[in-house]
Amino acid sequence: MHNDLERMVEFEFIRATENAALHSMHWMGRGDKESADAAACDAIRGMFDLVDIRGEVVIGEGIKDNAPGIFLGDKLGRWGDDDPRFDIALDPIDGTSNISKGMPNSISVMAAVLVPEGRERSMVNIPSFYVEKISYGPRVARCIRNGIIGPITLDHPLEHTLWLVARALGKRIGELVVTVLDRPRNQHYIDAVRTVGASLRLIADGDITAAVAPSLYDSGIDLYVGRGGAPEGILTAAALKALGGDIVLRMWPRDEEEKTELLKTNTQEDLDRVFYTDDLVHGDNAIFCATGISDSAVLPGVKLIGKTAITHSILMRSRSRTVRYIKAVHDLQTKTIHLNSLHQEQPL
Repeated sequence: MHNDLERMVEFEFIRATENAALHSMHWMGRGDKESADAAACDAIRGMFDLVDIRGEVVIGEGIKDNAPGIFLGDKLGRWGDDDPRFDIALDPIDGTSNISKGMPNSISVMAAVLVPEGRERSMVNIPSFYVEKISYGPRVARCIRNGIIGPITLDHPLEHTLWLVARALGKRIGELVVTVLDRPRNQHYIDAVRTVGASLRLIADGDITAAVAPSLYDSGIDLYVGRGGAPEGILTAAALKALGGDIVLRMWPRDEEEKTELLKTNTQEDLDRVFYTDDLVHGDNAIFCATGISDSAVLPGVKLIGKTAITHSILMRSRSRTVRYIKAVHDLQTKTIHLNSLHQEQPL
């Protein structure tokens, strides 16, 4: 057991995302994404007040939009001297705009990687606000490793990438399903997908679920492409360690001002570097978990039936390549969650 420490705590992470989903669901459709995010953060912090780990947030959400959040450098867990050390990446709500509008595609998501003795970090923190990224599933990744198709890069035109993916999957380009985050910065990707005749699925928010989807056998999504948040890219990489897919990622400064700021602590070579899954998440001791808040391609959302709430979660471990789908039924008359703000259990 000593050599498989993540097995000891993996279900604590699921409890954290479940509690975040349950505590934030009351804000569904109420037009207040900050309060929803604050509720999810409070539940996650509260859960880890009870867990014997030394967890440090190396990828956190919230700073970029001045929302409540759990931030870079924050500590989670009891931090006993002998507790295992984990790097943690999280987004208490991926899709805050969606939850505020009562729309699909919002989840609570976390990833953790055991940090062995002598190692400084097990996850890479990308300093840019946005990154360019492409994610694809295990079948495409195997074809690249076996030389059946060439590598997928960020420098090829998207039309070429779509041709490679179609060949790997044994499909015509017109049969491919591509997901893109619906933003002006991604318009050229949208135009490219439409030009070649592939099927396009635009999403309003929540690009972790979209980027993980090509690696899930039943999602119906073949490729994710676009410019989106850097933290979401790292969380995606943690999931893909367990699923066998891959992500290609590179920093994308929004303007010359951000580029100049990045170059104060990074070289041009750093900005041009292309990262793959194994570059972003080191080792084989990664945990990824998520709980649906509103329905998405990956998970159903929280379902309320009278005094009962039903949650759907996914839990992955990279060491064993195990993917668990967990359906939990919560009796809201007896269910409590531990909130950090109150330092005690609180009924839902």
